[in-house]
Amino acid sequence: MVQAIWARGKDSTLKMKQPLSSSISPELLLKMYVTMVKIRKFEERVADLVISKEIVTPTHLYIGEEAVATGVCSTLKKQDYVFSTHRSHGHYLAKGGDLKALMAELYCKKTGCSRGKGGSMHVASPEMGLPGSSAIVGGTIPIAVGAALAFSMQNSDAISAAFFGDGAAHEGVFYESLNFASLKKLPVIFVCENNLYCTHLSVVDTLADTNIYKKAEAFAMPGVRIDGNDISEVYETAKRAVENARQSRGPTLIEAMTYRWRGHVGPYDDLDKGLRSKEELDCWMQRCPVRKLEKHLLKQGATSQLEINQIHKTISEEIEKAVEFARESPYPDENDLLHDVHK
Repeated sequence: MVQAIWARGKDSTLKMKQPLSSSISPELLLKMYVTMVKIRKFEERVADLVISKEIVTPTHLYIGEEAVATGVCSTLKKQDYVFSTHRSHGHYLAKGGDLKALMAELYCKKTGCSRGKGGSMHVASPEMGLPGSSAIVGGTIPIAVGAALAFSMQNSDAISAAFFGDGAAHEGVFYESLNFASLKKLPVIFVCENNLYCTHLSVVDTLADTNIYKKAEAFAMPGVRIDGNDISEVYETAKRAVENARQSRGPTLIEAMTYRWRGHVGPYDDLDKGLRSKEELDCWMQRCPVRKLEKHLLKQGATSQLEINQIHKTISEEIEKAVEFARESPYPDENDLLHDVHK
């Protein structure tokens, strides 16, 4: 069933059980594991806080998709730009964002990364390479292309990366952006996080051709579909795309097949809404990207269960400190209304 859902197109290059690569150093794999655990545990804590109504801003959780943001952002430099979506927490943390600043933003506090004015769907931190996020589907794709054009005109070696969901493949600006980026050989990579659902509709009910990566062919640029739950495949694919972009070879479209464990928005799994089956969700949870990497690290002797336990403990403590920081932080006042705003 999952295979059919995962690869509905007639020409899918995705493989169900591709092993983790051994070409990535154990040190880097362990570093990426820490990032993935940080994203997972942060999102799980946020879900609890939404349920208890401490956090009231609408939240789109990244649980289940951690390998995509982590793998791509691990190939980027600080000066590279990442443009995110309404599901932005994972991208922010993978790019090096601060736990306290993100948690405070979800509480809409003045100490948040967007000064309490953006909430969950408009996370921004230009100083660490995330100029902005947008709840408009496909809205940041042309902005990422514009940033890449600026980098090119400045003779900079920086690149931009646009993250977006499968729903953005419905938007005309997606195709316009691919065309212009390819035409000008711009240093940008397009990362489609295909979690199989466009809000509350299955991708097979919304796209006549579900092979999104093939859209690149029409614009003479590389397109590839990968297992978005395999951190090594994400990292190695993104690394090649980033190298091509830096060497003025133009953009790449990466379609990373993944799955969100929670609903489109909010902390629940939405099984009661009849959008997806428990069998489908269970199958994807068994392919947990965090657990898959953890098993690989233990098998290769790159870490120990004791170290794994300590990583989880340390991150949990950091997240609780972030919660307390957010609770104690002040809200913006009316004098802050026009601060940090382009006039």
